[in-house]
Amino acid sequence: MRAQKSTLRVIIHLMKNNYCTIYLIRHGRTDWNDKKLIQGHLNIPLNSEGKTTAKELAQELKKINFDKVYSSDLLRAKQTAEIIALEQELVVEITQALRERNFGSFQGKPREHLKEIDKVLETLTDEERYSYTHNGIVESDEEIMTRFMIFIREIAIVNLGKTILVATHGGIIRAFLIHLGILDYTGIKGRLEIKNLAFVKFESDGVDFVIKETSGIEKKTRE
Repeated sequence: MRAQKSTLRVIIHLMKNNYCTIYLIRHGRTDWNDKKLIQGHLNIPLNSEGKTTAKELAQELKKINFDKVYSSDLLRAKQTAEIIALEQELVVEITQALRERNFGSFQGKPREHLKEIDKVLETLTDEERYSYTHNGIVESDEEIMTRFMIFIREIAIVNLGKTILVATHGGIIRAFLIHLGILDYTGIKGRLEIKNLAFVKFESDGVDFVIKETSGIEKKTRE
């Protein structure tokens, strides 16, 4: 009987180690969020509100023992990751793979300028929309998911049985949920709001992805 219980405990332990648990989080607030300016690859820092709320989230996540922390190399995401990592005395590893979409010449302009792109997207099928890059200067969902998925699969495989924090951007999270089939373009035709410090908790073995929890992600109708 003791041998059977011991074997059962080993099996349960192995099953738990089959997946990496990942918290995919959007960065805190910036002045450009407040001004509704397109940030893209521009290196915009957190504002005072962003730093304060990131510290609050760090306290909320304190009970979770993260093994590693990864971040986009853009300052707003890196600062967010560092605030949370500081609470657990972890080093933040940065990568360009987690960067926001490159908006090209639209970067630094009011978000209203993206209506030009929205008009084109509304004429496309879901397949066309996924690979659409506006005038060759705006990264498509396909392009940002190519770099993101390569990275996320790799860290899942090398961190099986561990819990990881990944700080990134709203565009990445939105495209990721579409890529997995959790959302579709028709379903978010109005507007999908991914709030600052929103996160998606999921499990992965590098092949499969299972969403366990979301926070700060809401569907809104157009204003």
